[in-house]
Amino acid sequence: MRLPFTLSVLLLPWMVLAAQADPWKLDAAFQAAKPDDLKDIESVPPPAGAIVLFDGKDFRHWVKKNGQNEVKWALKDGAMEIVKGQGNIMTKETFTGRFHLHVEFRVPYEPNGQGQGRGNSGVYVQGRYEVQVLDSYGLQSGKNDCGAIYGVAAPKVNACKAPTVWQSYDIEFTAPKFENGKKIEPARMTVRHNGVLIHDNVPIPVDNTTAGLGGDPATPGPILLQDHGHPVQYRNIWLRPLN
Repeated sequence: MRLPFTLSVLLLPWMVLAAQADPWKLDAAFQAAKPDDLKDIESVPPPAGAIVLFDGKDFRHWVKKNGQNEVKWALKDGAMEIVKGQGNIMTKETFTGRFHLHVEFRVPYEPNGQGQGRGNSGVYVQGRYEVQVLDSYGLQSGKNDCGAIYGVAAPKVNACKAPTVWQSYDIEFTAPKFENGKKIEPARMTVRHNGVLIHDNVPIPVDNTTAGLGGDPATPGPILLQDHGHPVQYRNIWLRPLN
């Protein structure tokens, strides 16, 4: 049906805005620093001995933060997408010791957002220690930008790809050590962002970063993904215990 001319004129600005509102499409205003920033990271299959936490098919390894309710995030083309207001999710299984966590993610294009208002989410190791997910493309990274151990350490370099492009974290984590109820070694992280070393065996002096699950740091904890109100997507999540 063809709309009357006057109605078409009134609807045109709204139609243009709607066309620009797709969070998975860059507009003509976006300028990449280099062509590789627009290329998806190559997906890495789980190695032998890895525990596959998300393979794109379902949420059987995941539960809401309360540990009871089923996950209400969306499944789209082999990825999970945060649905605003549905809350954080975490693995049913808990982990301790040393392990390698692989996570692939992409952040939406939200050019009207600023700071923490652009593609915000987070990967919480043991539910306590956050590696920030954010659209920090082209910025000078701080302790709350993409790749940061939130509030603890800024990434050594900004390794972000452009928004809408698939990226990866490879996190080698060592749980804190305790003797007779006293912590004798802090948790530590080595993180590679898109294959680039951004944290090298960094000690984590706190037992819980902002918005973490908390609890006894001497106990195992889950992998938690944060709902911060943005449609961030995750895919191909696996964990390999390390000796």
